[in-house]
Amino acid sequence: MSELPAATREWLAGPGLTRLWDAARRRLEGNGVQATGSLRLAAVNAQERNDLSLLLGKPLTGATVTVRLDALDARLRTSAAGLGLKEVLHELGPPLTDRRAARADAAARRSHVWSSLASSLDASPLAGQDWTRQWSDVLRRTGVPRGVTPEAAVRTLQQAVQVLAVLLDPERDGTQGRGELAATVTGSAHGLDDGTWLARLVQRGVTVAHGTEFPGDAAGRRALWRLVSVTPDEVSSTVLTYGLRPAGEGWREQSLRERAAHHAEAHLTARDLLTLRLRLPAGTVVHICENPRVVEAAADAACVRPLVCTSGSAATVVMTLLDALAATGCTFAYHGDFDWPGVALANRIIRRYEALPWRMGAEDYERLAARSQAEGIPQLPLDGEPVRATWDPNLAPAMTALGVALHEEATLDLLVEDLSRQLQ
Repeated sequence: MSELPAATREWLAGPGLTRLWDAARRRLEGNGVQATGSLRLAAVNAQERNDLSLLLGKPLTGATVTVRLDALDARLRTSAAGLGLKEVLHELGPPLTDRRAARADAAARRSHVWSSLASSLDASPLAGQDWTRQWSDVLRRTGVPRGVTPEAAVRTLQQAVQVLAVLLDPERDGTQGRGELAATVTGSAHGLDDGTWLARLVQRGVTVAHGTEFPGDAAGRRALWRLVSVTPDEVSSTVLTYGLRPAGEGWREQSLRERAAHHAEAHLTARDLLTLRLRLPAGTVVHICENPRVVEAAADAACVRPLVCTSGSAATVVMTLLDALAATGCTFAYHGDFDWPGVALANRIIRRYEALPWRMGAEDYERLAARSQAEGIPQLPLDGEPVRATWDPNLAPAMTALGVALHEEATLDLLVEDLSRQLQ
């Protein structure tokens, strides 16, 4: 229920006083909700001048009006309103926010976050170690991620201290799985997954303690975990390959040669790539495709050329394999889908490895589109924003003009024909 009489409230809420209340609200919210100081209204119109004169109890004639808030507060209390300025503003609008107090509270809560970190370090086995101050300073500079409450920040920083105390214990022996470590500290096996703030805090601590650079990619982050005897998940993500015949007498190398000899595909994990010696003859051309169906078709046709599949997005394990092959002197030829995501992925692969485009030109696209139409294959609309092909400036305009998306499956026969040609 409003404490203002209905007629009084209606008059106070009229357009002639709207600017006054807006300005008064801003002033009170910024000065601790105190009716002190003054405000100035410029270019007042006739209705505003009349209503302000009635409210303040004095005639106003100029285009600019200065209002002392303490005088306004006293005038309201003795008027029909019977309430002070703060109460009137509350009646006419939403509750006032004490922004000064809110800022002070937020500052106090932020201060508590970092004081709790200091307390956690002091109470941990890490107390007194020189690197912890540098780590703490780095965290203060980077701050708490948006959306993380101070309470959650305190909890996560405490967990980071716990994890680092385990990882940097000089008497620690053996390795530990990352999921196992996360479950012990956070209750969730995913608590230290890539992308979590906790994982970044711990990784930052490890780099500071060991004097190393903070990793910029997934491979670097896995190497950092291994530095402190933590085994990241290196078996769930795989790269699909076909026809790799590396030299070497290790069982992994022999296994790949056996599978190649039997025209069988091979899934390699990140764990495999840690110990696999991929020594192929210098100058070997490795073909790269986007879709697993190409690998399947190559195996069915007993193709002879080596092939690596990005499986759409070229995950880290794919790039790790391609990096290793490039380091041995292999060169690459790339084919992918004729759609905008496919062109974007092709740009990435071709740029990184100086790969040759493999049946990926504008003429290839136009011939394939014409063949698909002649064979009565349903046309898949080309959606999304165009992406320029770095290897052929005519490809994007040709795709835009025809408006048809063509996936690798539409050109399997040509790809298999290329992969079937005997190695020189």
